[in-house]
Amino acid sequence: MAGIGPGERALIDALDEPALVVEGSIVRLANQPALEVLGRGIEGRDLRLAIRHPQALEHILARTSADLDVAGLVDPGRSWRLLIRDLPDGTVLVRMIDRSDAVSAEKMRVDFVANASHELRTPLSTVLGYAETLAEGDDLSAGLRSTFGKTIRDEARRMLRIIEDLMSLSRIEADRFIAPNDSVAIEDIVHTAVANAGGSRSGKCEFVLDLSPGLPAVRGDRAQLVQVLDNLISNAVRYGCEGPGSRVEISAARQGNWVGLTVTDHGPGIAREHLPRVTERFYRADAARSRETGGTGLGLAIVKHIVERHRGALEVKSTVGVGTSVTVRLPAA
Repeated sequence: MAGIGPGERALIDALDEPALVVEGSIVRLANQPALEVLGRGIEGRDLRLAIRHPQALEHILARTSADLDVAGLVDPGRSWRLLIRDLPDGTVLVRMIDRSDAVSAEKMRVDFVANASHELRTPLSTVLGYAETLAEGDDLSAGLRSTFGKTIRDEARRMLRIIEDLMSLSRIEADRFIAPNDSVAIEDIVHTAVANAGGSRSGKCEFVLDLSPGLPAVRGDRAQLVQVLDNLISNAVRYGCEGPGSRVEISAARQGNWVGLTVTDHGPGIAREHLPRVTERFYRADAARSRETGGTGLGLAIVKHIVERHRGALEVKSTVGVGTSVTVRLPAA
């Protein structure tokens, strides 16, 4: 193998992505990103010790120029695009472009479309079925017609809630890189959200407030922060207010340079295996119960995106049989 000139080294080091120059089956050159990904001892060694993907090796060793999308090249969860180019001096240039984020985003998009279609198809099928029965059933009793009409109304409202939540998510994501600058009082947010929830608790649930005195304001979008607390309280009421004597606790306190806002219920709780996924769109720990109580499966996803836009943090703690506590931490103004 011929010596490595300074020009060759400078050229490959100028590339931002991992890059190799392969001569025969030996790694002649590797830039710093390649050394970090494939190992620091790969220069001067057999390529097959660094890259074990059969299709990639076939093209590189045969000096066949190609663009390959491969998975599992280094880590099982990462996807790469290999740009393989045969060079005039008999070597092969291999550039590795990490496509893990793009592949993950595409999978999320496909899953989102599938889930949204499913969530809308179910109530729409019910609406169509009952509407056709009403249109063709001349001998239906007044009571049955009323029942069918109420079902159509409830399912239509459910679809409307899903669509409104999807539109809300879209607006939040459009502004996710723009941090809000208004000064918002936490006490105002809490009292507004509790007032909004007043009609939903049906006399079964008591709201217990514990707001530390002298709370600093936070930098935020008031409407979005009210939406965060609306969604958290709605979930707490939905799962934690089974009957008279139930309570939802809402507390706020300063935590260093942060203001922590916590909503706690004493419902059935969430099993540990579900906790990492509760902020995913349409993910439900208890799908049947969520649908029965009018949940769209988007509430915590909306909360997560709003908190991220506010440069805050979200924490969900839950114990089965004890209840759930959700804390939002926002930077103090």
